[in-house]
Amino acid sequence: MVTDGTGRGRARRVLVAADKFKGSLTAAEVAARVAAGLRKVVPDVVVEALPVADGGDGTVDAALAAGFERREVRVAGPLGEPVGAAFAVRGDTAVVEMAEASGLRLLPEGVRAPLTASTYGSGELLRAALDAGARTIVFGVGGSATTDGGAGMLMALGAQLLDGDGKPVAPGGGALADLARADLSGLDPRLASVDLVLAGDVDNPLTGPQGAAAVYGPQKGATPDDVTLLDAALAHYVTVLATDVGPRAADLTTFPGAGAAGGLGYAALLLGARFRPGIEVVLDTLGFAAALERADLVITGEGSLDDQTLHGKAPAGVAAAARAAGKQVVAVCGRLTLPPAALRNAGITHAYPLTSLEPDETICQAQAGPLLERLAAHLAEEHLT
Repeated sequence: MVTDGTGRGRARRVLVAADKFKGSLTAAEVAARVAAGLRKVVPDVVVEALPVADGGDGTVDAALAAGFERREVRVAGPLGEPVGAAFAVRGDTAVVEMAEASGLRLLPEGVRAPLTASTYGSGELLRAALDAGARTIVFGVGGSATTDGGAGMLMALGAQLLDGDGKPVAPGGGALADLARADLSGLDPRLASVDLVLAGDVDNPLTGPQGAAAVYGPQKGATPDDVTLLDAALAHYVTVLATDVGPRAADLTTFPGAGAAGGLGYAALLLGARFRPGIEVVLDTLGFAAALERADLVITGEGSLDDQTLHGKAPAGVAAAARAAGKQVVAVCGRLTLPPAALRNAGITHAYPLTSLEPDETICQAQAGPLLERLAAHLAEEHLT
């Protein structure tokens, strides 16, 4: 931090560590627009961009922006159709995002498949990361179209989940009601030596009133009857696994992360994954601590700063780490519903919503880029001059 003649601090090195503005700007685009706005007011400001994510959609993009190498493979989409999916690699670390293979965004517009959508492609993505030589895999979960308890993923990795006729169970969570036998002895042996990190912001259990089907099933098109069917099918899935694999399969249902991504988290835990809050994992993987040390001011943000932000979302994680390092944090966003006291408690001193420039949220979404540049210029006037 440098000071002017009055002793007032002027930040000359800014770290932009923001998440995407969903539906408008990627995290990298947010950083670029903020940097452009800052430089309109302070041309010599040094801006370091470190796009971030919380383990859900955008996690691979954040890794790529931080210098990871992009790898692309063809895998099964949530309905079984081939889709192109990307993951990121740097050294022996891979960042894999389940939404690339099994995400809700991959379904045709207006189509939902709560009973039949499968995570098989997510297992294929993990196998591709192993083929790439990964010894550490950051597995981001979120944005899923699925509620199959990760059964599809397990099958893609070599598990046998069979019905009463000895045939593989059909795709999707609904078919788990027909599961009669589970054999995990054929799982890819490389999984035993890889550090699999389950990165997410969901601590729901697998089943029950706070479970994957009850809480998140409706977002994926599940009716109340579907939710009842899926929850019972997941419970049956666990019973079979506990009988054929061991009692640990039952114990894992209540572990943090088990209910993530329609129960995909549960299957990852069964593979030996360790759960960590997504934003913490992403910040560590991207080298946030070193970038933070270089910064005088940190700018974070996401599309909507609201109550959900405080529960493991990227801006809250960035702000917590920055506050611990004694750095000032301000935020940009599309809209803001958090009161000033909640922002301060989270470690954010000021927040700048696009709606302060344009009250119509539809226009804000359509013109997010130019509006964000204007907002960043205003921020620069207040914090950099």
